[in-house]
Amino acid sequence: MYPGPIVRSFLQIRQTVSKSNIHTLGACFAAVKKTSAAGGVMGLGKGKKKAGKLTTMEKKVLPVETDPEKLVNYVCGSNIYTTGEDVKIKDDSEYPEWLWTLRTEPVPIEQLDPNTKEYWLRVRAAGMKRNNKLRSLRKF
Repeated sequence: MYPGPIVRSFLQIRQTVSKSNIHTLGACFAAVKKTSAAGGVMGLGKGKKKAGKLTTMEKKVLPVETDPEKLVNYVCGSNIYTTGEDVKIKDDSEYPEWLWTLRTEPVPIEQLDPNTKEYWLRVRAAGMKRNNKLRSLRKF
């Protein structure tokens, strides 16, 4: 029989060879699972949060046009560039006729054809509004 230390060293070599796959050419990488103190995986939003400074939010004051002459004669806010001026409003006769016949309000559901997709989308939206309103009125 073999002496004890030789058998142990042979077994250690055999275990290391069997653990490593000598037939793969590429390197093998294993993902390490790191956990935080709270028990969740790091970076998934669980765990202790650092307390930030509690400061009051300052309201931004946006510039609003108050000149009535400019409000009547120009489309305020239409110029997105730093130079130039807003679009000047023309006379009604200079615009095409179809512009004045455009519908600006939605068609009532009663006037829509039930065989169209628009009708059923509107019915579904009305049902969801009704359910949300009823759910908000519940006491618990």
